[in-house]
Amino acid sequence: MESRLEQMVSPANLIRIRRLYRNYFEDLFAMADFELIAFLHPNSLLLSPTLPLPLSSSWLSISQLVREGEGGVDADVVMNKCLDKEIHALLLFKAPLKDPDGGLSTWTADEHDCCKWKGITCNNQTGHVTKLEISNSGLVGEISHSLLNLSYLNHLDLSINSFHGNIPIFIGSMTQLIYLDLSDNSFYGTIPPEFENLTNLQHLQLSYVGRCRVEKIEWLSNLSHLEKLELDGISLAKQNHWVDVILSLPKLSYLSLEGCELSQVMYPYSSSFLNFSSSSSSIEGLYLGNNSLTSSMYRWLFLLTSNKLGYLDLSYNMLDGIPKYLGNLCSLEYLEISNNSAAVQFPDFLNNLSGCTSLSLQWLDASDSQFIESLSNDIQKFSSLEYLDLSHNHLNGSISEKLWELPRLRTLYLSFNNLTVPSPDHLSNISYFQYLDLRSSNIGPLFPKWIQTLKNLTRLDLSNTGISDTIPLEFWDTWPSQLKYLNLSSNNISGKVPDLLSSFANGSKIDLSSNNFHGPILNVSSTLSLLNLSRNKFSGGISFICQIVGGFLSFLDLSHNLFIGQLPDCLWLFKELKVLNLGHNNLFGRLPPSIASLIELEVLYLYKNNFSGELPLSLKNCTSLISLNLGANKFSGNVPVWIGENLSGLYVLILRSNNFFGTIPLQLCQLANLQILDLSMNNLHGTIPSCLSNLTSMIQPRFSQDVKFYTLVRGVAYGSGIYVDHAMIEWQGDEHEFFSTLKLLKTIDLSSNNLTGHIPYEITNLYDLIALSLSKNSLFGEIPQKIGEMKKLLTLDLSRNSFSGRIPSSMSQMTLLNDLDLSFNNFSGRIPSSTQLQSFEPSRYDGNSQLCGLPLTKKCPGDEESEVPPIVGKSKSDAKDIDEFWGWFYVAHGPYRSTSFQKETVEIKRL
Repeated sequence: MESRLEQMVSPANLIRIRRLYRNYFEDLFAMADFELIAFLHPNSLLLSPTLPLPLSSSWLSISQLVREGEGGVDADVVMNKCLDKEIHALLLFKAPLKDPDGGLSTWTADEHDCCKWKGITCNNQTGHVTKLEISNSGLVGEISHSLLNLSYLNHLDLSINSFHGNIPIFIGSMTQLIYLDLSDNSFYGTIPPEFENLTNLQHLQLSYVGRCRVEKIEWLSNLSHLEKLELDGISLAKQNHWVDVILSLPKLSYLSLEGCELSQVMYPYSSSFLNFSSSSSSIEGLYLGNNSLTSSMYRWLFLLTSNKLGYLDLSYNMLDGIPKYLGNLCSLEYLEISNNSAAVQFPDFLNNLSGCTSLSLQWLDASDSQFIESLSNDIQKFSSLEYLDLSHNHLNGSISEKLWELPRLRTLYLSFNNLTVPSPDHLSNISYFQYLDLRSSNIGPLFPKWIQTLKNLTRLDLSNTGISDTIPLEFWDTWPSQLKYLNLSSNNISGKVPDLLSSFANGSKIDLSSNNFHGPILNVSSTLSLLNLSRNKFSGGISFICQIVGGFLSFLDLSHNLFIGQLPDCLWLFKELKVLNLGHNNLFGRLPPSIASLIELEVLYLYKNNFSGELPLSLKNCTSLISLNLGANKFSGNVPVWIGENLSGLYVLILRSNNFFGTIPLQLCQLANLQILDLSMNNLHGTIPSCLSNLTSMIQPRFSQDVKFYTLVRGVAYGSGIYVDHAMIEWQGDEHEFFSTLKLLKTIDLSSNNLTGHIPYEITNLYDLIALSLSKNSLFGEIPQKIGEMKKLLTLDLSRNSFSGRIPSSMSQMTLLNDLDLSFNNFSGRIPSSTQLQSFEPSRYDGNSQLCGLPLTKKCPGDEESEVPPIVGKSKSDAKDIDEFWGWFYVAHGPYRSTSFQKETVEIKRL
């Protein structure tokens, strides 16, 4: 199971995230002229991708201050207050806008100096507003003409808001602008050609401005000072000769045209460029991802590349290789060619890059593509490589020994290939590795002892690598203090874990799930943010969790072990905890009062333990819960009304197999997001609430969201990790553990209680319900006549009650019904004729002496003598029959997860 960021978001959104990350590197390089990064390691540009992104804006401000210093600005000059005219203009700009986040809260008439307002910069000598920068402020509305009164404005940044309407034509009259960024908004219409009047522009960023188009791109040719141009997400499909326009911009150093439908342009350049033997392009950073480009683009790409090119992004295309001229770009440091859909022989790929590019290239991302064959010896030519990502390809064979000899390589991702990883002979060369991801490679069966020599690791992933061995005791004691991520899951590693106490950095993650570790856990690091020990044979108590005092813990999974004892009362330490899974152990006792501190908790899974007592009232403080699974314990008391009143976000509520008594509280009907309600095997009495028809998620075709939390993707801090919830569900007479398909399931199970009364007719309004089980109660009366309108029902179990009357004829319309049990009731009359109802075994109608008609042998009055046809439906003994439910889920959402892959569904990938 892959839960990587690439599977969480669309290619377009992922590219937008990459664009933010990309700026991080550019700011570093921009500062080199001012020697402000001398304190960094010479290679730290690419060795420290975990540095927080906000630093990029800080470094940019430093470089700007230096530039201002070079211009001779007197630091002793007292800033003048801004002019009344400009204050009025800014207040008029603010007036029609919605500002839910308070981004412009400092913009008030009471504060007469607008130079102190957030996002405003003034000239120190004149007081004129020169910069308006309100990016990512949550603003909604249209841009006011009042901005025209800011006559000295040279920097306008309105990006990452919700401005809408047409992009104002009047912006084309703001001729002092040097910097204009309208990206990531909700505009529509045409990019105004009047922008051609902005002849002083150096930076123009219009990426993802909304549903906008370019009528004629020729207006760009007028912007002779342009250095940076971003048009991501704007279609250029009809812009013939756009390459000519780009080449007319003599100072352009940065060009981003991601998602611009470039593959649809018929004539990207004019015939006058056909005979060019070299390119005069000044571009240093070129980003062409998500354009469905094939190798036919290499002819015009040549015109945009020169020895100045340092960054090239060709990701999310359909390229079947690269041309040799890319191997002669002696300044190329960053090459992204990930997520390409055409098969490429990796040795040929390396060979075509093996000119002077092989000496300059520092970063190569070729992940999630169709590279085949081996990781050959040609890799040794790339002596400057610091970052190499070849994960999620089809590489095979043994990794070349030459890979380990690369002197500057610090980050290596080879996961999800069919590679064999031999022990490196040159351990001294790899001792400086920081990130090593060999997930799903062939490393075992022995544990690679050479791993212990990598003293600079911050991330190690050896999950699902075929290791079937014990781990040397010294392994746990020799980790470097900066280690932040250790994943050994989904192997067959055995033995004890003596100590997880030392040498882990703040916010670290440890995943040892799905192995055969045994024995007690004595000590753990106090700074963990993730601890996953599930599906092992650990034993003893769990008081060790009280050692995790750093306040970072967001994920704790100890399920499927042999832990015993009580849940310690130290949960107040975990105010950031989102997932707590203690299921399938031998824990007992009451839930501690400190559970009230888990205000961020979204998943509480205690299934199959021996917890007892009433549910503590303090649990109602956990208002972020979306999945509450307390089944198969010994909880007692009434089903609390506060579950419906306080836990409004619940989509899973499982209280099955406990000792709850009393009636079903009407407050549960307030849980509009509820998709799984399981109160079976308790001592509940009373009637079924008719208000269950208010469970709107069971009416409308919508599905729950997965739990998201901040984590690390390949060392890069951007976005949310995913936890896919799972649960044991009674399904067609057997328990099944649902994983990724759980959020598709919509079920109500009230079986094995003491419920009385009728089935409320309102329940037939739950049109999206998939399973309904009311068996083993004392219900009576007739089945609602409109039950046939529940056309998505796959399973219906009304057995062992006191229902009477005829089986409604509308049930013949339930064509998806795969499992039906009406046995041991008082039904009478003919079983309605339909392919579906006649396909079930006769036993599903047993105990109803007045029923007649197929598939029963009992004839109805007037029926002719006939042979009983063979049963179409599956029997329990028919092992070859395909379960229609799983087939349905396979079509809808892919194959269900086996327990051996649970680790992959919960794997955390972010900081």
